[in-house]
Amino acid sequence: MSPPKFIFTVLLPISVITLLAAPWVGLNNPDWSVLTRPGADDLDAIIFWQIRVPRVLLAMLAGTGLSLGGVVFQAIFRNPLATPFTLGVAGGASLGVTAFLFFGISFTILGISGLSLAALSGALASIALVYGIARATGNASPHTMLLGGVAISFFFSSLILLLQYLGDIGNTFRIIHWLMGDLSRASYDTVLQVLPFIFSGSLVITLLHRELNLLTLHDDLATSYGLNVERMRIILFIAVSLMIAGIVTVCGPIGFVGIMAPHICRLLIGTNHRHLIPASLLFGGTFLTICDTIARSLATSAEVPVGIITALLGGPFFLWLLFRQGEAA
Repeated sequence: MSPPKFIFTVLLPISVITLLAAPWVGLNNPDWSVLTRPGADDLDAIIFWQIRVPRVLLAMLAGTGLSLGGVVFQAIFRNPLATPFTLGVAGGASLGVTAFLFFGISFTILGISGLSLAALSGALASIALVYGIARATGNASPHTMLLGGVAISFFFSSLILLLQYLGDIGNTFRIIHWLMGDLSRASYDTVLQVLPFIFSGSLVITLLHRELNLLTLHDDLATSYGLNVERMRIILFIAVSLMIAGIVTVCGPIGFVGIMAPHICRLLIGTNHRHLIPASLLFGGTFLTICDTIARSLATSAEVPVGIITALLGGPFFLWLLFRQGEAA
């Protein structure tokens, strides 16, 4: 089956079915006549339309953005293990939010919450540091930027731990719960808050699918085809970083989606980004939605953060990928 046919006949229907079915999972003796009316005053209808539906929409959007972030980072750094979480971008956004919660700040500018601005500031700081380190070494190669990103990620993680240690019990609990990554804060407002980041980032990535194919080649070869490699790498790096920052603001750092979804799609349809981008978009959103459905259905007394589910699946997958890369080498 050709990649386009696989995307439209397999992945797209599965994504649509997941999107429509996920809000209904776990309902006990639902009153269909009430739940099919969005404006009903019944408690079950309110829970369904005001909590479950926006949560599924948010999971689909977040999974899409995280998966596309993995696709782009693995291409521009030519490393199968590169994701926004290993390159400090998510760490920078997480540090910004952690500092915001630690100091108990609360403000809004032009309708944008301070939490969102803190995440964006952290992500931008990460971008500046990674690129500045690469430029300072005189070698802005993917390898140098990758190592710089890993170092920055560890540094930010240390600062987050320090703020947790210095914070009071209430702030520390809020920070730890947020760092687990979950979708319990979902609402139509948060969906609308994330949507511009996902839409703009996805649009940039889709329009630059040919450039992504060239970036997977050696820099000299890509340059011979007329591509300004350094400028294109910066554009994609910033576009993905802002998209991830928007997701982290609402959902926290949900790991491993950006490494699992792109690799599974490569196994299914190949490495051409013209097909890989839409496939990863659909698969990533579907994957995170299913994980979140499992997370909220596992326990009756307390909800399991979806970040724990993705980590439990992602750890073994990461090890499998390491062994697979070793065998290929």
